[in-house]
Amino acid sequence: MATGPQRDYLGRAYTPAGARAAEIDVGLREYMQKVFGLMAGGTAVTGLVAYFGAVSGIYAQLAATPLIWVVVFSPLVFAFIFGMRIHAMRASTAQMLFWAFSALMGLSLSYVFLAYTGTSIARTFFIAAATFAGMALYGYTTKRDLSAIGSFLIMGVFGLLIAMLVNLFLQSSALHWAISVIGVLVFTGLTAYDAQRIKEMYYAGDGAEVATKKAVMGALRLYLDFINLFIFMLQFLGERR
Repeated sequence: MATGPQRDYLGRAYTPAGARAAEIDVGLREYMQKVFGLMAGGTAVTGLVAYFGAVSGIYAQLAATPLIWVVVFSPLVFAFIFGMRIHAMRASTAQMLFWAFSALMGLSLSYVFLAYTGTSIARTFFIAAATFAGMALYGYTTKRDLSAIGSFLIMGVFGLLIAMLVNLFLQSSALHWAISVIGVLVFTGLTAYDAQRIKEMYYAGDGAEVATKKAVMGALRLYLDFINLFIFMLQFLGERR
């Protein structure tokens, strides 16, 4: 038997389907707020640890030992394992590991405060943040399917890694500049793609445990997009000491 529109406490009419859509909209907004909140918190932890690692001399001490290679490459290994195993973790464990990863990444990025002036770091950070925010908003709101672009950009990430390894031996300034520019373009695009993918991951029927793990994984993706965008921008916008 069909039912007519119901009314909320303000007397506004709504249908059961409309009420369900409103619930999904509220749930999606809360989910995305959690994703971006975790991402912003992780970025703050990274910045604080990076600054402390530089001014305290810890990074300089590590740089004089073989342990520096562990510091440099461990975040990459950590992120790979984290992404592969998060489905088997408890949500609380995933969140704890996300904060640990953010701190480890901060230590590996301490060189930024030693190599570049504070003014250029701040300027580049705000440019990167504005770019990131604009592209994340585009990815969240656009009706266009970004899957094809995303697949191309992911291939670009692997190309960048290969080019960076090659340039370790060539030490070409022209190739270094090209890698920086292409890196900015790739991670600018990936920000929009990942924002759309994270939105599509949302399911209103998820329990708190699953929803939290999805939010942590989404935050990790956006965190890596922003950090890489910032580093590649800094390589050609930053002023060296």
